[in-house]
Amino acid sequence: MDVIEILRMSRSTIMINRTRAFLTVLGVIIGVTAVILMVSIGEGARRYIRDEFTGLGSNILVVVPGKTSSEGGPHMGTSAVRKLVYEDAELIKRRSRYIRSSIPVVVGTSLIKYKAKSRYTYVEGVSEEFFRVRNLSVDSGRFFTEADVEAKRRVCVIGRTVKKEILGDMNPLGTLITIGESKFRVVGLMAPKGVTLGFDFDDLVFIPVTTAMELFDTDSLFNITVKVRSEHEIHLAKEDIKKTLIKKHAGEEDFTVLSQDEMLSVMERILKIMTAVLAGIASISLLVGGVGIMNIMLVSVKERTREIGLRKAIGAKNRDILFQFLAEAVMLSLVGGLLGILIGIILSWMIPIFISYLPTKLSAWSVVMAFSFSVFVGIFFGVYPARKAASLDPINALRYE
Repeated sequence: MDVIEILRMSRSTIMINRTRAFLTVLGVIIGVTAVILMVSIGEGARRYIRDEFTGLGSNILVVVPGKTSSEGGPHMGTSAVRKLVYEDAELIKRRSRYIRSSIPVVVGTSLIKYKAKSRYTYVEGVSEEFFRVRNLSVDSGRFFTEADVEAKRRVCVIGRTVKKEILGDMNPLGTLITIGESKFRVVGLMAPKGVTLGFDFDDLVFIPVTTAMELFDTDSLFNITVKVRSEHEIHLAKEDIKKTLIKKHAGEEDFTVLSQDEMLSVMERILKIMTAVLAGIASISLLVGGVGIMNIMLVSVKERTREIGLRKAIGAKNRDILFQFLAEAVMLSLVGGLLGILIGIILSWMIPIFISYLPTKLSAWSVVMAFSFSVFVGIFFGVYPARKAASLDPINALRYE
């Protein structure tokens, strides 16, 4: 019996029991769909995070106080952690030829008030270069200037959420609001930025870094954000910053210089593990579908025992019976795999339309993997029923009631 004849007979047998065949392949359909969706969500999350990092500026290094190991764990040293100060940021800017901007950043929370309305929110003290480096813009008004920073002026730029909650529909420019216990004049309203990496830029208040140090009564910085001249000089700039600060800190490397790629790689590594785990869990339903195929094929062998005996009696060989039942199992899993791929692709395209905060990215390798696994499931779980059918004794099979 040739291959075409085997496939034709397998198709005919499956079509006779369409409802049973559909219920059998349902597990495979669900499994393949789940694998494609889980991988699509994981890949979409990775792309989203990369885009978010890019949206916050390129060629960025961040210097944070405290030393961390290359694995990201705390450094077990005997020396105390030295804080970063305003002079560190100025020194980096003066000494490194690879640096375009060196921005001291102070972060704190404070009560923002206007008349009877108040709201606790984050207040960031930054220099005038921060907005350009971080790709931020204003809808109206202006950012504060270098003169504002040097003079420690009490001016601020507010986000849209702060404006809505504190000032309502009124024009914020020129308005005096209270931050902590001090009056600040609003000079700018931020353009909408939304939530980036879990941080709501619309719910922020920016003030000059020198003013923030007085407001929060501190001389330590949250971090130093550094803009490197070009992508090719990031490693050189990083080493330059290390040498400069180690010398200033009496030979102690009590700080960490992080690049965007390093921060991104940590998050991507976590997401890769998460995607693999989700895909593994989804693959379990494929195995369940395979068990369903094996079960229905064993039932089919019993139902068709007399047919098998008759075919053997007129000359069919064991391998003919084996290949026919195996072909039926593979055909079931193949149909399930194709339907699962189709549904998975459609859902991965539709999910972001209805759930905007859940990005997806269809991955070709996930489609190939899911399809290949579905075919493997058909072969693996179809072999036992096929061998059982092929091993039947024709005389006993003909006598079977």
